[in-house]
Amino acid sequence: MGAETDVSGTRLRRAGARRGLPWLVVALWVVLLAVAAPFAGKLGDVQSDRAVDYLPTNADSTQVAKIQDTLPGGESTDLVIVYHRDGGLTAADRATADERVAAIAREHPLSARPEGIGSKDGTTVMYPLSTTGPGQDDEARTAFVKDVRDSVGGGGGLQVRVGGPGAMNTDSMEVYGSLDGPLLYTTVAVVAILLILIYRSPFLWLVPLVVAGLADLLSMAVVYGLHQGFGTTVSSQSAAVMTILVFGAGTDYALLLVARYREELTRRALPLDAMTAALRGCGPAVVASSGTVAAGLLCLLAADLNSSRGMGPIAAVGVLSALLAMTTLLPAVLVLLGRRVFWPLVPAYGQEPRERRSVFAAMGGVAGRRPVAVLVTGGVALGALALGMFSLPGELKLEDSFTSRPESIVAMETLATAYPERSSQPVTVITPTGRADETLAEVRGIRGVAGAERVRDGGGWTELAVTAQDLPESAGERATVQALRDGLDGSHVGGPTAQQMDLEKTNSRDLRAVVPLVVVAVLLILIVLLRSLVAPLLLVAAVVAVWAASLGIAGLVLEPVLGAKGTDPGLPLLSFVFLVALGVDYGIFLMHRVREETLAGAGPTDAALTALRTTGGVIASAGLVLAATFSVLMNMPMTNLLELGFVVAVGVLLDTFLVRTYLVTSAAVALGRRIWWPGALSRRPQDEDQSREDGAELLARR
Repeated sequence: MGAETDVSGTRLRRAGARRGLPWLVVALWVVLLAVAAPFAGKLGDVQSDRAVDYLPTNADSTQVAKIQDTLPGGESTDLVIVYHRDGGLTAADRATADERVAAIAREHPLSARPEGIGSKDGTTVMYPLSTTGPGQDDEARTAFVKDVRDSVGGGGGLQVRVGGPGAMNTDSMEVYGSLDGPLLYTTVAVVAILLILIYRSPFLWLVPLVVAGLADLLSMAVVYGLHQGFGTTVSSQSAAVMTILVFGAGTDYALLLVARYREELTRRALPLDAMTAALRGCGPAVVASSGTVAAGLLCLLAADLNSSRGMGPIAAVGVLSALLAMTTLLPAVLVLLGRRVFWPLVPAYGQEPRERRSVFAAMGGVAGRRPVAVLVTGGVALGALALGMFSLPGELKLEDSFTSRPESIVAMETLATAYPERSSQPVTVITPTGRADETLAEVRGIRGVAGAERVRDGGGWTELAVTAQDLPESAGERATVQALRDGLDGSHVGGPTAQQMDLEKTNSRDLRAVVPLVVVAVLLILIVLLRSLVAPLLLVAAVVAVWAASLGIAGLVLEPVLGAKGTDPGLPLLSFVFLVALGVDYGIFLMHRVREETLAGAGPTDAALTALRTTGGVIASAGLVLAATFSVLMNMPMTNLLELGFVVAVGVLLDTFLVRTYLVTSAAVALGRRIWWPGALSRRPQDEDQSREDGAELLARR
């Protein structure tokens, strides 16, 4: 009797401890967020969008920017003040311009007194000026540009714009600085609307949305720690992508978990038991898929471009933060809220699921009856779409990097029209001080150079400002930059055009280096996870095809429909990493269920169609959410974000509704057990013929 009492008491204590587990998890998250919140609030302070934060590590233009930081006054701020009147400048206009610019020169320590350069048609006069006075602080540079803009005058038909690299950098920082609020609000709104439509509940949608917001807070704190501890570059672009991934991937994981939890609530009386079963059922697939995504993103650490290399760990932190929140905090909150959170569609214990013809069952029927025909048709369609890559617009120029037209872009356009014969932005040459005069003479003798002057000295280096004969970023100016690099030994050549050339070259190099690394890393993880070689190869080939088709669609849409006048050099690499990592994510969900059904004794056809029928709706919902969150980037005022958002959103939709639904399912049916080769599941059982007959009967019933 005493032994029975002890056993009963032990069971009660264990049951009490299990019931208290959700409260413990919530309490731990409260402590974690209390610690993280102050650091998360500091992330904006360490974000930087200067050119050096995006440039390749060892490029010539990067060395110029770094050396400029060590010169007196730090990196120079180069501006061009543009006065323009459509009918031609009057004498009073010229007098006003000279007076205003002279006042600016008196108030700020300029490298040289600005001299007005009139256009041949008499409509425009420009005043190039350079200063090292603001120092190395971005806020000081921004304040300097704003002060110049406030001092230039204008009015009465006289148009005044302040352009040049310094003004464009200020405009870029202002645009990026304005992204955080609209990006977050739009993302939350999009996810909320989709969750309400998916769950058809007035309460349930709020739970994963709040948990995703808390995961975003945690990720910001961790990224701040990465910057402080390891010097990880945090740009506004990488911070924006991280937020998108937290809400997109986090909501995907929530959809899978909640769907399995709802299913288990009809089989188990207690919510805690149902959640435990749900985590055991879909937890391994969620953990494996998020780990695969993070591993693929971390491959960006091999990139030479600062912005790409920094985005890898930052995006991975976003995915892993979402995973942690959705597998700990979300389950705890759902258990504490109980079944009522599903109102009005509350799953009852013992409730039999309604049998209804699923659209995914119908799709699977098509794929199952003619698997080879579906595979060939789908492959041809993806290949045809991929041909659109040849229609992608050329390299993106600085003036086309904004979807709107800030003041610096208007100034650049005015200069290009008024001065078709010369450049309006400097090419910077950094040379050892001991041979500065010799270098200056060499520069002036290089073809394509209109003029050059010595600007400042410090730390054994001398800065030269070189003016090219051709327009900014034109083929002629690029040839001049290359000639300077080829003809000057021991010197470094930088400036906006040189930076753009280095960005393009490094992105090409990173594409060749990172793409194979991502493929190999993802493939190895899939081989270990699925214990097969054929299935991982199939999934990787599918997502690569989706990437190519998505870029092809972009080639047909970006310029004629969305108005993009160039392709961001980093688009192929970043879109590849995101689409491969996220596409394999969905492949894992599907193939994990196929493997589960096969282990339960189902034949190949039955396993594939059952997996599609049971996971198709959840994967489709997850794909819609992820595509919608990335499409938020299309509303941002930067062309690179618009292009990345479009390509990833299109790719996710292709992967969700074509590749996963038809092609992977058709391949699984066509290959049969060979899809698990060389694992144990690939060996045909003695009753394989009976399994095929059962599969045929299943298709006939559907």
